[in-house]
Amino acid sequence: MTGADGGGGRRPPAGRGSRALAKARGAAPGLRTLSGYRRQWLVKDVVAGVVLTTLLVPQGMAYAELAGLPAINGLYTSVLCLLAYALFGPSRILVLGPDSSLGPMIAATVLPLAAAGGDSGRAVALASVLALLVGAVMVLASVAKLGFIADLISKPTMIGYMNGLALTILIGQLPKLCGFSTDADGLLGETSGFVRGLADGKAVPAAVAVGVGGVVLILVLQRWLPKVPAVLVMVLLAMAATPLFGLAARGVGLVGTLPTGFPPLTVPHLAWDDLAPLCAGAVGIALVSLADTISNASAFAARTGQEVQGNQEMRAIGAANLAAGLFQGFPVSTSGSRTAVAERAGARTQLTGVVGAVLIVVMLVLFPGLFRSLPQPALAAVVITAALSLADLTGTARLWQRRKTEFLLSVAAFLGVALLGVLPGIAVAVGLSILNVFRRAWWPYNTVLGRVPGLEGYHDVRSYPEAERLPGLVIHRFDAPLFFANAKAFRDEVLRLTHGEPPPRWVLVAAEPVTDVDTTAADVLEELCKGLEARHIRLVFAELKDPVLAQLRRYGLAHSFGGDRFFPTVESAVAAFRAGTDAVWTAAGPPCGPGTDGGPPRAD
Repeated sequence: MTGADGGGGRRPPAGRGSRALAKARGAAPGLRTLSGYRRQWLVKDVVAGVVLTTLLVPQGMAYAELAGLPAINGLYTSVLCLLAYALFGPSRILVLGPDSSLGPMIAATVLPLAAAGGDSGRAVALASVLALLVGAVMVLASVAKLGFIADLISKPTMIGYMNGLALTILIGQLPKLCGFSTDADGLLGETSGFVRGLADGKAVPAAVAVGVGGVVLILVLQRWLPKVPAVLVMVLLAMAATPLFGLAARGVGLVGTLPTGFPPLTVPHLAWDDLAPLCAGAVGIALVSLADTISNASAFAARTGQEVQGNQEMRAIGAANLAAGLFQGFPVSTSGSRTAVAERAGARTQLTGVVGAVLIVVMLVLFPGLFRSLPQPALAAVVITAALSLADLTGTARLWQRRKTEFLLSVAAFLGVALLGVLPGIAVAVGLSILNVFRRAWWPYNTVLGRVPGLEGYHDVRSYPEAERLPGLVIHRFDAPLFFANAKAFRDEVLRLTHGEPPPRWVLVAAEPVTDVDTTAADVLEELCKGLEARHIRLVFAELKDPVLAQLRRYGLAHSFGGDRFFPTVESAVAAFRAGTDAVWTAAGPPCGPGTDGGPPRAD
């Protein structure tokens, strides 16, 4: 049979090339964006890239120094992560780069391992290894589809962690803002070192003027003229002030001329003794970066109609960190502020980030001295204003008003960062989030239900104290799965409800919230049922979900209890009880003695 090409030869299977191209586009969304790129987007992307660069350069240098690294490495990092995310990132406008929330974590991981004399080359190598480890963690997590791990940090604990991080950054930058440095470690040590430096007269008046003025200028412009690039305006004014007021002669440190060119592909060396602490730091940084990325991606996706692809975001962040680590960079994350700048400037695709990366390279190759007159206190001002944006005092106050226990969790996470350090602080935040979940399952809300005239169904007697009850029947609701940690609490509550005079004849468990029963809880239920039977009290269940009832059958409980203990609805169970007792609904009151309402509600 002759082929469509008119020849009799064998041709390759149709669609093989298109399938390979589709696979490549799936692995690298940037290729898909490029194939569908529209000409009318070009001008907007280029303009947005130019505007974005004015923010990337000073922030990149400032956040590198926040991480304890040379300013130039912040620019290397910015270039590589922007290019890598443009290729692998699923979001059209999300911007990556050095981040203020990661800076202290990087410093806490790397600096203790660097030489005591402050070997910047070793610190850079360690930071590059850290970026490679973070990238590996992210890629492996994406392959295992572990994007849900970002949910390990609840919002209250994240608020507390960020508040502690903001205070740590602020205190750490104050000496630099005032023109001197301290050798102290930790929030308390840095605070006392800063106070001693002020008392000893180490502050440089000109540096204080530049730093404080820079902070005030940025905050005022961000508050009253949000469309003006506040950081760029401050940086330009600070650079202009250097020759105008002779800041260098007045003792103000300057950035100086940056190294020319771009670093070659470099595989950093690592001592085996450094691997364990770097891995621990990488896991913490990856967790914070992932949580930050998912939250930022969700916020901007909602505006553009895109869907968040958590596992693909992890893979892209991992690729960005791997690329940065191979060119003397350090770990990166997304930036809400830089993404917002790109969005306001009209960015349509990741070409905006590519333009920013290219402009930074051009600056490094052709104009390395462009920022040589930038005062160091101005960089401190950039970091401090970024730290202030991390703090969420309004959210903390809202927690106090809405739920005291979550406010206390936030405070505990704050204290963990402030007193123990940044890396232990993230461990405290994750631990508290997990413990809070366990606490809610361990001591769940439980109550007694009654009938409210004029309302269908059965309702919480705490919310409706006037609810009617049936003498001899207690309807108990336990709002959690039954498992080893709360099974005895369930048993004790049921027993407490039967201690009135006269005791109830039935305890009816409204079991719809019980989504699971483990083997420990099953044994407790069996013992409870036998104990109540000995007192002529029946334990019955209503609205058990089919999977849970199937579990009880596997455990043998459904057979030992008997089928007459399980009812499809609370209404049918109440009807069965009334048919056997002729009980009638009575006005509100504790028919089974004090405490029938299940005890006072917890103040949480």
